[in-house]
Amino acid sequence: MGGYARHAVRDAAIVAAALALWSVDAGLRGAPGAGPTLAALAAGALTALAGYLGHEWGHLLGGRLGRAVLHPPTRVTDTFLFRFDADRSGRAQFAAMSLVGFAASATIVTALAAWLPLHALSGRVALGLTAAGVLATLVLEVPPFVRVLRGAPIPRGAAYVSRAAVGQARGERAGAA
Repeated sequence: MGGYARHAVRDAAIVAAALALWSVDAGLRGAPGAGPTLAALAAGALTALAGYLGHEWGHLLGGRLGRAVLHPPTRVTDTFLFRFDADRSGRAQFAAMSLVGFAASATIVTALAAWLPLHALSGRVALGLTAAGVLATLVLEVPPFVRVLRGAPIPRGAAYVSRAAVGQARGERAGAA
């Protein structure tokens, strides 16, 4: 299984686990002991992780819709769902990739705020951690996005790679096409 399929399976399993934990949480809510608290914390945390993954899939969709050059990860444990090729993609592709990821985050937060049981610890944990993730997006992703829209070069490093860096990661010689 290559490309993005391994990550789709991984992320579907994470969403399924979060849903299962919500069921456990609902069944234990109000019961004595540490079990209900642990279930609530796990359900909330896994939901926030699923929200982050939805944000990343939004970036991937935006990159694909914008026809950016994207490189799938080599391992299922890689932090990023893809690498954006900053040498072979332009500002329009960067904008599309960024905006759809931002829209995915807004959609996810809105859905969670509407659907989560905010009277329950699990709902508050899920929404709080997801909001923290959105705050991180505002701090880490929005400023470079605005700078690029204003004419700055596309960032390098983290999820933004150059052609040479992609070749080095694959064991190719520098300069080889």
